[in-house]
Amino acid sequence: MSDREAYLAARVLNALLREDYGGLAGRVTRVKDGVGMLLADGRWVRLVPGLLFQDFVVAEDERLGLEQVLETLVKVADPADSEGVAAFFEECLVALSALELHDAHAAEVLRRGPSYEALAAFVDHPVYPTSRARIGVSEDDLPAYAPEFAPSFELRWAVVPRRALAPGSAARLPVDAAPWGAAETGVADEGGGPAWEAGPDEVLFPVHPLAVDEARKVGGVRVLDEARVAVRPTLSMRTVEIDARTHIKLPLPISTLGVRNRRSIKPGTLADGARAELLLRELADPDVLLADEQTYAYTEDEYLAWMVRRLPEGKIVPVAALNAPGVLAELRELGDVIPEYLRLLLRWNVRLFVRYGVALEAHQQNLAVVFQGDRMRLLVKDNDGLLASPARLRAAGIDVPAFADERMLTDDPHALADVFVTITLHLAAAAVAFGALPHARAAALLRDTLAEALGEHGDHPMARLLRARTLEAARLTGKSMVTAGTLVAKERSGARDINKYYGTSGPNYLRRA
Repeated sequence: MSDREAYLAARVLNALLREDYGGLAGRVTRVKDGVGMLLADGRWVRLVPGLLFQDFVVAEDERLGLEQVLETLVKVADPADSEGVAAFFEECLVALSALELHDAHAAEVLRRGPSYEALAAFVDHPVYPTSRARIGVSEDDLPAYAPEFAPSFELRWAVVPRRALAPGSAARLPVDAAPWGAAETGVADEGGGPAWEAGPDEVLFPVHPLAVDEARKVGGVRVLDEARVAVRPTLSMRTVEIDARTHIKLPLPISTLGVRNRRSIKPGTLADGARAELLLRELADPDVLLADEQTYAYTEDEYLAWMVRRLPEGKIVPVAALNAPGVLAELRELGDVIPEYLRLLLRWNVRLFVRYGVALEAHQQNLAVVFQGDRMRLLVKDNDGLLASPARLRAAGIDVPAFADERMLTDDPHALADVFVTITLHLAAAAVAFGALPHARAAALLRDTLAEALGEHGDHPMARLLRARTLEAARLTGKSMVTAGTLVAKERSGARDINKYYGTSGPNYLRRA
């Protein structure tokens, strides 16, 4: 058994225990020597108190095999979930292969001086155990396209009938993201620029090389043989970097964080993200920056879409990279990064929640810190998963965005609190702080920073609710990501949105011992 297999097996069992899939948490037993549980093969596994997110986790000195854990999953699974269980088996194997492949390449990547996006991909997801699995990407393709390998590749291009553009789509790509050079000539489109190999009634769409086969299936669309425009993958993989200030988001025919979590781009999603960005610009603190995500195009096909993201000036470090090897040490000369980051994060997110009834799905992948001179600011991107209260926005004199996805609007304050706790508190704050600092200091810093942010709003009803759901709560709610993402079909789980499926809880790491 390899070290990586033992590492992954423990993470998988921890996740299944946390989500209590199949009543697995009920198998935890106290004996005179401590706490543990029996696996399906009769192996007794010692457990210890969980620091974050759950009550018990596999003890560090226990070495489990993946097969042992998955046999136990089969034993407790509902027969109706057999398809999901089989899919999770495959997901675990793919994740293990990806981990071992990365280990083989990591030293070489570090020698090349990778970007912060690549370094962020060195860090596993704080909660989802098989985050390295990209279902739909072969092992041979991972080094060519996955961010932890820091590759570079060229985009492919599809010629799309102009009539296929959805309303609100840009008529053409910005010049700095387009495949033609300054000296090239071609058929001019209505924007006045060369259209490379597209005619007057056609437009060019960038296509990720992994999505070429999907683009070819669309009627009336032709994929060009020539690849142009060199890019590098960011942490999200479906967003690629042209340069430090310009990213392009493209659909991929793969799944991450669960086989049901497809990385295509559904029609209307980009428009909703642009609407959310404009809302947040109106509500932003002076120390908060919003990436410009207003230039996009999409069709009715989920594999023909693009969005150009513009980033601000300054040194940009994804929040997920703060826990990567060497990053905080490198940033030390720029200040005490973690306390200042938590202050910026919690002050603004608490204000959004209390005053406007807005909760962001801005986790460690969608946030960055930006250093501009001696000033540090918070950068937010990818806002199509936020949740907002129409009633609270109207009460504050703010127009309610006309989101196409009705799931982005709710007047239920507890639904808003669920997002705040599971995204802002767990992933954006706690996972980062506890990963960077000694545990006692991390808990105290997080508790005090959140208390200070809530204190600015006194006895406001929404502040009282959020205080009750965080600082004063006996337990903190969590998401059942493996259950909703892979194991259980929506028809059985009842999840409207697999990224907002709850039903689990863990000890409150904010409370004083």
